[in-house]
Amino acid sequence: MARSPRRRCGITRWAVWSQAGRVITVLVIVELCAVLLVGASWATVELTPAGVVLAVVLAAAGIVHTEVATGVERARRRVAENSYTDLSTIWTFAAALLLPAALATATIVVIYTYLWFRVWKPARFPLFRHTFTTTTVLLAAIAAREVVEGSGGTAAWSDGVHGIAALGAATLVYAAVNSLLIALAVAVSTPDATPSHLFGALDEIAVELATLCLGAMLALSLTVSWWFVLFAFLPIVVLQRAVMYRELAAAATTDGKTGLLTATAWNSRATDAIDRARRDSSSLAMLVLDLDHFKRVNDTHGHLAGDRVLAAVADAVRAEVREGDLVGRFGGEEFVVLLPGLPAARAAHELEAVAERIRFRVTQLAVPVETPDGPLTIDDLSISVGGTMVGTAPGTTVEQVMAVADRELYRAKDAGRNAVCIARPREVPAPRTETAPQPRVVEQQPEN
Repeated sequence: MARSPRRRCGITRWAVWSQAGRVITVLVIVELCAVLLVGASWATVELTPAGVVLAVVLAAAGIVHTEVATGVERARRRVAENSYTDLSTIWTFAAALLLPAALATATIVVIYTYLWFRVWKPARFPLFRHTFTTTTVLLAAIAAREVVEGSGGTAAWSDGVHGIAALGAATLVYAAVNSLLIALAVAVSTPDATPSHLFGALDEIAVELATLCLGAMLALSLTVSWWFVLFAFLPIVVLQRAVMYRELAAAATTDGKTGLLTATAWNSRATDAIDRARRDSSSLAMLVLDLDHFKRVNDTHGHLAGDRVLAAVADAVRAEVREGDLVGRFGGEEFVVLLPGLPAARAAHELEAVAERIRFRVTQLAVPVETPDGPLTIDDLSISVGGTMVGTAPGTTVEQVMAVADRELYRAKDAGRNAVCIARPREVPAPRTETAPQPRVVEQQPEN
């Protein structure tokens, strides 16, 4: 009798094992540090009834906040895949400022466990990432609590400048520990990550600091009366919805498959860039790129594999341009790049060099994909590139420039693909300007 295949142990199916060894090492070290520090805080804690009650109040407030905003948080979790500012910081930071480290960490564990079941798990977020996020918050809270105790405790907050400095130092330490640990995890998992990937965009940092400020103000209020916790709900819910609006707006301008700008968003920003270049008398250039024989990928391996290839090519394009360059996807397998501020003396040469780097990088791609026949690697990829300098004379439009770059793209296709063609300056037509018709003057004959 044939034996049925043995099921793999649940632990071996954890998503964390799909990470690189260096990532797992960082996760284990950071989480082990958190376990040791939390254990040490509980070994020396002296519990008081007031402290326990306040911990319960903050944990309950965090749970109620999660319930009130569950729908918003789940939507935010889906649209903010790469960077996600957790507004529960208001409760965890207040706990770090007011409670002994042991009670503060217990409050954080309760809140984040509830968040996992109500927000993160329904969004199918990996458990190991949630665990690491919780760990960074625990370590940040312990560090902030050390600053509070070292500066004289909560009684020092009423001492004018010294109080502001003490509370500000605790805020900065909490933010720094949390951000640096997350940046470390991102850096080891994505060695070529940009600063915005490591620490978030400026507006995301601003939201995090605003939440920390609300947490600090909540802590100050709770030193007067615990009933002030009720006043924190309206600001945090309003902030949550404002952040949600920002993230939805960003999602509306971002292509879901590649993370690049959509055609509409790119066109709008490119128009603004041409206007700026005209005002500043600076150089501007454009590339149009088309992945060669992409239909074969979809037909052979399926559309999911094709989407994975598109994402890899988008990453390759982004890696070879500057952070301020505009990169968009114009449907299908076509991409477009606008490059402002190239050195004026050799702008055309720089444009061709960028195009060649992109072309070469795409030929070196090896994209792992899952297919009905099992995992495989797609590595026979190439891209054709057309480019042109952008004229900044009055009347120049994105459509006119793109028509020139598109013509060069087809020249590259006709040359056998996997090629770069850049328009020479004399091949770039001047923009057509409409002149108003001159009024016709009819001489009147004198009457007889």
